[in-house]
Order: sequence, then C-alpha cells, then structure tokens
Amino acid sequence: MDSTTQTFQHRPMSIKLWPATQSTRILLVERMTKNFITPSIFSKKYGLLGKEEAEEDARKIEAFAFAAAGQQFEKEPYGDGSSAVQVYARESSKLMLEVLKRGPKAKEYDEKSISALESVFDISGGRRSFINAEEAEELFKPLRELGNSYTKICLSNRSFGLDAARVAVPILSSIKHQLKEVDLSDFIAGRSETEAIEVMNLFSSALEGCELRYLNLSDNAMGEKGVNAFESLLRSQNNLEELYLMNDGISEEAARAVSKFIPSTGKLRVLHFHNNMTGDEGAIAISDMVKRSPVLEDFRCSSTRVGSEGGVALAEALGTCTHLKKLDLRDNMFGVESGVALSKVLSAFTELTEIYLSYLNLEDEGTEALANALKDSAPLLEVLELAGNDITAKSTAALASCIAAKQFLTRLILSENELKDEGAIMISKALAEGHGQLIEVDLSSNSIRRVGARLLAQAVVNKSGFKSLNINGNFISDEGIDEVVDMFKNSPHLLGPLDENDPEGEDLDEEDEDEGADNEDELELRLKVLELKREE
Repeated sequence: MDSTTQTFQHRPMSIKLWPATQSTRILLVERMTKNFITPSIFSKKYGLLGKEEAEEDARKIEAFAFAAAGQQFEKEPYGDGSSAVQVYARESSKLMLEVLKRGPKAKEYDEKSISALESVFDISGGRRSFINAEEAEELFKPLRELGNSYTKICLSNRSFGLDAARVAVPILSSIKHQLKEVDLSDFIAGRSETEAIEVMNLFSSALEGCELRYLNLSDNAMGEKGVNAFESLLRSQNNLEELYLMNDGISEEAARAVSKFIPSTGKLRVLHFHNNMTGDEGAIAISDMVKRSPVLEDFRCSSTRVGSEGGVALAEALGTCTHLKKLDLRDNMFGVESGVALSKVLSAFTELTEIYLSYLNLEDEGTEALANALKDSAPLLEVLELAGNDITAKSTAALASCIAAKQFLTRLILSENELKDEGAIMISKALAEGHGQLIEVDLSSNSIRRVGARLLAQAVVNKSGFKSLNINGNFISDEGIDEVVDMFKNSPHLLGPLDENDPEGEDLDEEDEDEGADNEDELELRLKVLELKREE
C-alpha cells in the first residue's frame, strides 16, 4: 500500500454545510413569503402583506442573509460551515420579524376598501340580547335594500326565537345567492330545546343552497338534534373552506352526522371542534372528514374527551394533511400510544407553525417520540405547547434538541410537568443561542430550584422582544428568587409573578429529601462550569 493511499485513508471525512444550495435558498424565500401572506398575531396588529410585496421582501431578506453568512464563512474557510448556517438563519429570522412588524407599505384607501366594508352585515356588537319580531324587522332593514352587496352576515350574540326567525328567514333566503360567509354562533341562547331546534330548521332551510366558504355554528349546544336540524344547509355545501363547531355538544352520533352530511371537504382549510363530548367513536368519524380534507391548514380538536383509540385515528388521518400549519389537540386523554402515532406523521407537516399538545398524558415516551420527529420537520415552528404531560428529565434531552433546532420559536409552554433542575438546565441551554423571535417561556410548576431558575433567566433576559418568563409554582430558594429578580432589574415586567413559589419544596418524598442536598451541589457545579464556558 503506497503512501498516497495511506494518507487518503487517514483523512477524516467532512460534510460542508455551506454554501446553501439554490433549492434551499428558493425554499426559504417561498416559506418567508407564505409567512408574510398568512394571517397571524402580527398581521392582526400591523396588517397583512400582499403576495407581490411579500415575495419582494422575502427575496431581499434572503439575499442579505446569504451575503452575511458568506462573510462569516470566509472567516472560517476550513470549517464545516455550521457557523455560516447559524448566521443565515439568524439574519433571515431577524429581518423577517422586522417586516412582519412593519406591515404592508402604505396604500391609498380606495373604492375596493370601501366596498369590502360594505359587504359585511354584523349585528353581534353590544350586550347579548333576545330579539323579537319588531326588533328583527329593524335590524334586517339593510338586507332588504335592493342591490345590497352583503356577502358576509354575523348574527352571533343575539338570541332568535320563532317570531324573530320568521322575519329573518325570507330576507336571508332572498340574498343567499350572494352569501359567502355565515356566522350563526350563539344565536339561540336561552331558548327551549323545542324552539331552538325549530329556529335552526328555519335558518337551515332559508340558507340551503348558498355557496359558502365560511360557516360558524359554534356555541349553540346543538347536539345530534341540532346537527340534524342543519342537515339541509350542510348537505348543500361543496366549497366550504372554514367550518367551526365549537362548544356545540357534539357527541359521537352528532360527529357521525356532520361527517355524513357535508358532501365535500376538498377545499376545507380550517376545521374546529373545540369543547365537545366527541369521544373515541366521534373522533373516528371526524378523522374520516380529515382524510377527505387534503388542503387542511388549521385543525382544532381540543377538549373533546378523545382517548387513545380516537387519538390514533386522528393522528393517522392527519398524515394526509401535508399543508397543516396549526394543530391543536389539547386537553384529551390520548396517552402514549396516540403520541407515538402522531410522531409518525409529523414529517408531513413541513409548513407547521403552531402545535398545541398540552394535557394529553403523553409522558416521557410519547414526548420523546414527538420531539425527535418534530426536530426534523416543521422548520418554521413558532409555538410549541406541551404542558401537563408528566414530562421528566428523562425525555428532556430529546425535547431540548428539538427546541434548539426551532429558531423561529416565539412561545414555549412546558408548565405543569416534572422537569426539575436537570430538565430546566437542558431547556435553558437550548434557548440560550439564537431564538431571536422568542417572546414567552413558561416552565411554571416543574419542581425547579435555584440553579434551573437562574439558567432559565439568563437564557432569556437579554433577548430583544422577549415579553414573559413564567417560573412560578416551583421550589426556588429565597436566595434564588433574589438572584432572578436582580437579573430582571432593568425589565421587571418581563418576569412573571413568583407568589406561588415554595422554597421548601414540600412535594419531596423522604428518599428525595436524602438526595436533595447532593443534587443541589452537583447542579451548582454544573452551573459554574457553564458560566466559565460562556466567559471563555
């Protein structure tokens, strides 16, 4: 064997992460554009960009970030390029946030803007009230006008009895051909079941055949009878994009009826079933709807009494929803099996920005499976909620690795778990680098002590735009409290209340008490090592 061969065999393999490929650059521009044109908490406050303006801003941001990363790479030409990748992500994230907070560039208030305002008929303002026939006649006068251009009606927060419904029905029937959005949420409050069902039948018949993109029937305690009352309206809908059935008493039978009545969900982007009594069998019926909704972007099935069987069915159905951006399954009885099932489909959610998985009994096994899957998917994730899942330090390494990879994260909610100091240290290390968009971190009620609290505070206190750290309900010593408060002395409003903190840590059992002092000393030593590394 010659020397050349020997030299080659001993040369370590290296993978270059920079420069970014053209496909990667194009993908970043496309994702930033989608962020700019998708409604969010920023667009509500600052306005939503048009597609043309969004594409222009995205291209400029990517070009600037690429140039900055290139300069960083030139400083370390023999490195693997990881530092350049970090600069690329950090600069694009920072500039994207600036554009979101800037909003669209000023435009003239033209006739189209005026027309949009005139297209909405909304009587939901003010106090909730019962309306009679005479009041209905007065309220619905604008809809009687010939040539009116109303495409959206909102009758929420007003309770319709039979007399008022009989006034409204012929008027609604006369304009149903032009309606695109109908909000009938909370419109029969306080009525007897018999009267409420008859009112729903009347409205359903009046609106049957209109081609809606948006339908909200929430807060009507409908149950199966109410869903059946709206059968004619639901069966006539082939182009629904948004459907809301929250707080409606949707039982197993009612869920089956909804799935059966709606003929097509091919265009459905938003589906909300929050706060119902759906159960496993109802969840299976809903999962059939989900399977038929390939462009679904926002799915909410929280507080619906769904257990493991229903959770697995929903998870498997969601695997077909490759455009999902927001997923809310909070407050169900999923358990580990459902968590693992969901982890197997997460790779499909490349556009996911918000995921709410609190109070699902995921435990460490389910949490670790989800964290590992999420780490390699959802690159633009902004919100991660995993409160109340019995998570311990055992699965926190995987969770911390996932968090470290999510540089667009704005909210991290891990309250009511059992992370303790060991878990808190791992989370704080994950948050320390980057995360320039972070605004809220909640690790309250996690049995965290002085060391974990200090590191969490250090990780977030100097982040630009940060708004809230909640570490209440833990076991932080008085000295530790003083240290954290001192860190936030220049911005005390960023630190949440600490009135439920218990310095004594009364939940410790006898075995833990014997080990408590040793653990505290070990964690203090780790903290000093970390601080020394930072100084270096």
